Amino acid sequence: MSEKLKIKLSIGNRIYPLTIDPSQEEGLRKAAKNIDVMIKQFEQSYSVRDKQDVLAMCALQFASQVEQKTIDKAYVSEHVEEKLNALNDLLHAHLIS
Repeated sequence: MSEKLKIKLSIGNRIYPLTIDPSQEEGLRKAAKNIDVMIKQFEQSYSVRDKQDVLAMCALQFASQVEQKTIDKAYVSEHVEEKLNALNDLLHAHLIS
């Protein structure tokens, strides 16, 4: 069983203490940094008074990116499957003749 690691992440000028697996540290630190960058972008681009609104927009942005990647992956998989089926049909036709 691996040893847990205690870290503190700063997101939106607040500190969040976490106990994590060491393998999660890099991803969590990068995610926190990306959130802070996005918070600054939203605050500079829009006149937002409430930090919760900015955080909600960040959550929506990240969630939509995940959903879009899922949609794109499904499309690519479907396209690859169609190409493989066409190739299989071509090979089958060639072997029969």
